[in-house]
Amino acid sequence: MIGFIAAGLVAASFQSKSVVTVPQVVAPLAPPKGEALLLRAFAEGAQVYECRNDDTGLRWAFIGPEAELTDDGGHTIGKHYAGPTWEAIDGSTVKAEVVTSVDATDPSAIPHLLLKAKENGGNGVFAKVRSIQRLHTNGGRAPREACLDHDVGRRVRMRYLATYYFYGDPPAAY
Repeated sequence: MIGFIAAGLVAASFQSKSVVTVPQVVAPLAPPKGEALLLRAFAEGAQVYECRNDDTGLRWAFIGPEAELTDDGGHTIGKHYAGPTWEAIDGSTVKAEVVTSVDATDPSAIPHLLLKAKENGGNGVFAKVRSIQRLHTNGGRAPREACLDHDVGRRVRMRYLATYYFYGDPPAAY
């Protein structure tokens, strides 16, 4: 019963008074033909990096995101973490892989991405997601400071914002 109530609350929080339209993007970031926009979510959090010394030398290695996802009204609807994985408050998840990356117009911002779902879990809002766009990024790039011997193992959280658009099969007509 609690799961059913939680799923209803998530569905209600995803209902927006404003109409969300498919964003205009360069061709490499376009979702596959036939997929419909299911959801837009705003992410605020950090891109996490770790100083490592490996075959390529000392460098800041990307570990993963840690962000809260909100709807148009600012209500928490889920979280985003390493995988990359998106998890809704109803427990549904989507794990994806990058298909295309395009530099953001702001050089201090992480790139815009098109991702393809490789694993879905649960029965909620992320269960039927097939593609994801990361757009409107702000911040999140690796630290500009050098990764030095005494920094090896140190993790740094770089603040970022992004808008995620989730696509899947169009809803069935009634």
